[in-house]
Amino acid sequence: MEHLFPPLPDGPFAILYADPPWDYKGQLQHAGPGSRDTGGAIRHYPTVPLEELRRLDVAKITASDALLFLWATSPHLDQAIALGKSWGFAWATVAFVWDKERVNPGFYTMSQCELCLVFRRGRIPRPRGARNVRQLIREPRARHSTKPDEARRRIEAMFPEHPRIELFAREPRPGWTAWGLDLLEQRAAPTPA
Repeated sequence: MEHLFPPLPDGPFAILYADPPWDYKGQLQHAGPGSRDTGGAIRHYPTVPLEELRRLDVAKITASDALLFLWATSPHLDQAIALGKSWGFAWATVAFVWDKERVNPGFYTMSQCELCLVFRRGRIPRPRGARNVRQLIREPRARHSTKPDEARRRIEAMFPEHPRIELFAREPRPGWTAWGLDLLEQRAAPTPA
């Protein structure tokens, strides 16, 4: 992992939010027989096999009482649960169901929703904020793999006072420590003259 990602920042963090670059083994999406492919994760960013993701020492930056909010695509649900456990968390429940309001091709049904799971380490962090946050998020799908900002806002409402980190972040966000390859690439990119 050291060859791909920057070192993890110092913690501890009580709230962790992650959208791992799940490995689809090079599989592309197709719109149907005879059609061209409609993309796939590998066309947008480097994907990482589960065993490599497990090697991240996330436990090292996690507070003794913490929550992990972890995005999982349906084909990777079992891997997401295994990853959360390997990072030192216990499976809790589904935090958010995102209705993307558009469908993707699927092998069994047309894919329209994505899940954000929640895992717990120790106790639920205190103090708590809002306790009436809803599970369902309806927001149109945007750029490939971009998650709805509403999920982050709901987490902030529930836990407004705790140190938060976004793992595999695409850009910095106020109130969050951001970590990931996209951020490293943004820093390395030359500024236009």
